[in-house]
Amino acid sequence: MDKAAIMISSLDAVVRNVLAEYDFSPDAKITLANVSENTTYRVDDPRSGRSAALRVSRPEYHSKDEVESELTWMDALRGAGIVRPPLAIAARDGSRVKSVVVNGAQPRHVAVFEWLPGSAPSTEGDLVPSFRVLGALAAKMHLHGLAWKPPATFRRYSCDYDAALGSKALWGRWQDGLGIGSSEQSLLSRLDAEIKRRLDEYGQSRDRFGLAHNDLRLANLLHDGDNFYVIDFDDCGFAWFMYDFATAVSFIEDDPLVGEWMTSWLDGYLSQRPLTTSDFDIIPTLIMYRRLLLLGWVGSHYDYAQEARDLGVGYTTGTCRLAEDYLAGRYLR
Repeated sequence: MDKAAIMISSLDAVVRNVLAEYDFSPDAKITLANVSENTTYRVDDPRSGRSAALRVSRPEYHSKDEVESELTWMDALRGAGIVRPPLAIAARDGSRVKSVVVNGAQPRHVAVFEWLPGSAPSTEGDLVPSFRVLGALAAKMHLHGLAWKPPATFRRYSCDYDAALGSKALWGRWQDGLGIGSSEQSLLSRLDAEIKRRLDEYGQSRDRFGLAHNDLRLANLLHDGDNFYVIDFDDCGFAWFMYDFATAVSFIEDDPLVGEWMTSWLDGYLSQRPLTTSDFDIIPTLIMYRRLLLLGWVGSHYDYAQEARDLGVGYTTGTCRLAEDYLAGRYLR
């Protein structure tokens, strides 16, 4: 049995135990839905007909207070009518975040959400309209974050250089990515240094860096008739606002249509909030910033996340090609 199977087998029993603390019947069925940054199960209760998503965080990622703060911002966005995130379901004791221990490791935090209708927009065909929607939603959330007064207990991380590529490397060090030899190390080190230089120059003024979703891609947008729902706020925190476009093209940064999608995303964004020339110019840098972050993610998640396995060493090879184009001034120019 490989590491992923062992982890899931250990987690299944814990999930069944914690589910008993919620208002679901003993007949409720749990089905593994996704393993990525978190492990997510679908819960189907035949007695009530209710379905839910049960999310178990990975160890040492967010604290319990940070997960509570995630839910607080989702509540505020829903209450203000900005976007429609899923509603967090409380346990019988009224708490919305539970902590569990798996195999004696650090506590992992559990949150349960209503299962929303609809499906993610297709990634086939013309994606321009969908990227325009993503851009408008991102701008609305940025404006809300700028105006919102969070409670004193609000705690979310900053997705700055140190957290993504520096000493913290919350998603894994890119240097530990798959297939990193001496030539890849040399090239990507130059890329890293140039990214840092440009981000330092761009700065973190309030109009450029603030509360954002930080993973607003098509996979986290559900479409049901005339309704759009935004899901997976697990990475929400403080970041460069234009980083939300970089996340929208996660894993497909080398697609020849990225420039067209960027134009569409910006059209949607500008319909809600103005931008400066500097904001436009920093986008390629933030895409490369995200790409290096994901290179570390693939390396650190390869043992248990199928998406990381599917990307494999090829993602490193593609990153090096993009790095050469970016450093030569050819990327998105």
